[in-house]
Amino acid sequence: MIILDEKPRKIIPDDLMPIDEYRKIRKEHRKSLIEKKAMRRLHVGPFALFHFENYVTLWSQIQEMLFIEGGGDEQIKDELEAYNPLMPNGDELVATMLIEIEDAVRRKKQLHLLGHIEDKISINLNNEKIFAIPTDDTERTNSDGKTSSVHFLHFKFSKEQKELFKDKNIVAYISIEHENYSHSAMLTHDVRKSLINDFK
Repeated sequence: MIILDEKPRKIIPDDLMPIDEYRKIRKEHRKSLIEKKAMRRLHVGPFALFHFENYVTLWSQIQEMLFIEGGGDEQIKDELEAYNPLMPNGDELVATMLIEIEDAVRRKKQLHLLGHIEDKISINLNNEKIFAIPTDDTERTNSDGKTSSVHFLHFKFSKEQKELFKDKNIVAYISIEHENYSHSAMLTHDVRKSLINDFK
């Protein structure tokens, strides 16, 4: 059974499609997913990219991993444990932040300059700052000060902050205020329209 309703709820095994059934819809689904993801994506500065997760993106990632690896029931359990913590709960936005630098040498050097960048990120609304809370599954900056190229971030909103986010007359933007990477980017109307669904 496939349920792509974008509701903030956990994915359960019954939501997932058998591999043979998924194979039949995979090409069309991946095409439509590109369009959905485009409405949930934001570049901040030259190489930080935020992907905001929801039921559709996480279901698709789990289904794709099962299709590629074919690990059966044990893999289903592992994938659900890995991805369900990234499901927005109705009072938050959840993003995967990627530091995208193609050149491996430059990427390694840059990551050493961005230690604890995950603690310097916020969504800003008027005078309100909603700071990112990194997923606590593992430390993303190592003892050498090198950060990971992938970060999983929760932005937890109060009731009042959710109302501010829904107000199209109020500018909303993401800021990274790291000493070696200080950039901001406005959340466009289309992106905000998609993200508001995560508060339902």
